[in-house]
Amino acid sequence: MYGKCGDLASAKRIFDGMKKKDVIIWNAMISGYAQNGLSDETISLFNTMKEEEVHPNKITLVVVLSACASIGALDIGKWIDEYASRRGLRHDIYVGTSLIDMYAKCGSVSCAYKIFESMTKKNRVSWNAMISALAFHGRACEALSLFDRMLAEGDVNLPDDITFVGVLSACVHAGLVDEGYQMFSLMRCYGLAPKIEHYSCMVDLLCRAGRVEEAWVLIEKMPEKPDEVLLGAVLGACHKVKNEKIGERVMNLILHMEPSNSGNYIISSKIYARMKRWDESARMLKLMKEKGVTKTPGCSWIEIDSQVFEFLAGTSLHSQFAKEIYEVLQLQYEEMKTVADTSAADFWGMI
Repeated sequence: MYGKCGDLASAKRIFDGMKKKDVIIWNAMISGYAQNGLSDETISLFNTMKEEEVHPNKITLVVVLSACASIGALDIGKWIDEYASRRGLRHDIYVGTSLIDMYAKCGSVSCAYKIFESMTKKNRVSWNAMISALAFHGRACEALSLFDRMLAEGDVNLPDDITFVGVLSACVHAGLVDEGYQMFSLMRCYGLAPKIEHYSCMVDLLCRAGRVEEAWVLIEKMPEKPDEVLLGAVLGACHKVKNEKIGERVMNLILHMEPSNSGNYIISSKIYARMKRWDESARMLKLMKEKGVTKTPGCSWIEIDSQVFEFLAGTSLHSQFAKEIYEVLQLQYEEMKTVADTSAADFWGMI
């Protein structure tokens, strides 16, 4: 109850006070962390569960695999895969689908595909997970081929909204405009009305192809108002293809919707500069400063000995590893010198 209400401190206090904990109790606490987006804590508690020699069941595995997928904890995901194989849980449709998702989001598409092919039973979620995995990693032809296989299976696993997001994403990553239009039209054959996610894929596809006019026409046909992410893609495309007319229209919308995004101000300033409207260009940067808008620092993770470390650009959260980090950077620089004539000043200026 406490976990579902977001009061994890109370949930953990009760959990710690229990002398005997079975797998159901462990699952409740682990799920509480996972449902509140605390992936690190989810994995840490799972490691404690292993140390206590409590055997996880398929519910545990599905929850922890989701946490692994969200932060790229591949080593722990592999341990779960091996454990599931030993326990005969790998062919469970929910565990198998979670393994596909984990491997794909951790960058191991080949492992995801092996899991998919080994599953004796597949549901629509399994197909969607594999199609989306291939699409995300730019393997568009394989994603579309798998979609054809899914349709060939008959009426058991008909495509749904998520399926078409996957195949449209595949078209986006590969720049397949004609195929994208075809898939977008095919939705209605299965009684599916395109939603904002599908329109977003098509707009993104057209913007990447430089077809901003077509993208704007599609936006005007959308059943809902475009969100800031969609408008941001159009704004970036307008800057790239030098379409100031649509760019200015998008600017007026997006700066009102998302006033704290630094990228929108910067691109808007560049578009105005290209139009030689210098006062407007300067005004964008001034407005950004007045509103106190700053760039969001980049973030990355690394997994060492089943522990996940987070790094933020411009901070020194892991100063205890500073010496080792700079030693590795120096080694990389030495290797770079053998490939290209890169000055030390340029290299250290990047970090």
